[in-house]
Amino acid sequence: MKRTLVTILLLVATLGLGGCGYNSMQAGDQSIKAAWAEVVNQYQRRADLVPNLVNTVKGFAQQEKDVLLGVTNARSKVGSIQATPELVNDPVAFQKFQAAQNELSAGLGRLMAISENYPQLKSDANFRDLQAQLEGTENRITVARKRYIDAVREYNLSVVQFPSNLTAMIFGFKEKAQFTVENEKEISTAPKVDFGNSAPAPAPAPVAPVAK
Repeated sequence: MKRTLVTILLLVATLGLGGCGYNSMQAGDQSIKAAWAEVVNQYQRRADLVPNLVNTVKGFAQQEKDVLLGVTNARSKVGSIQATPELVNDPVAFQKFQAAQNELSAGLGRLMAISENYPQLKSDANFRDLQAQLEGTENRITVARKRYIDAVREYNLSVVQFPSNLTAMIFGFKEKAQFTVENEKEISTAPKVDFGNSAPAPAPAPVAPVAK
């Protein structure tokens, strides 16, 4: 009798969990992990292109040391962040990750702008191939980010909306960190490069007094 009662209670509890959002939140959590893994994969693909891009540009534009160093340092900062699945549960760590990726995006924008001033670099086959790979990777990053954003939006709604929010509180489901669009327009626009190599204009010669 006791065994039958326990079985019935377990069955009721299982049906109750399914109806109050527990299963959907579990599924949403798994979807977010998969989407996040793809985001990280595409960002890593982009980071892997940076050394070859820097070396190729350096061969034609060694004087652009500040831009080349900026991209290299940005890539190093990206590599120092451990983009584990748990990072999406830490808004502060997630913000640092996004800031580092945005910095690398801005640096790559400057690197691409340099090519407009060096015709030989633009015509180099290796540079053109790397540029095409970078453009393709940026497109894949956009797609991966959108999938992550959509997955997090759906999951976060279930965490805060009634009655599934009660289940979230009981079982410890919390909202996941989300990408923001802060500075997206600025990052996507290649900055204007000012070489500043022109010599200063000579001071005007003193005017001799007019004899009376």
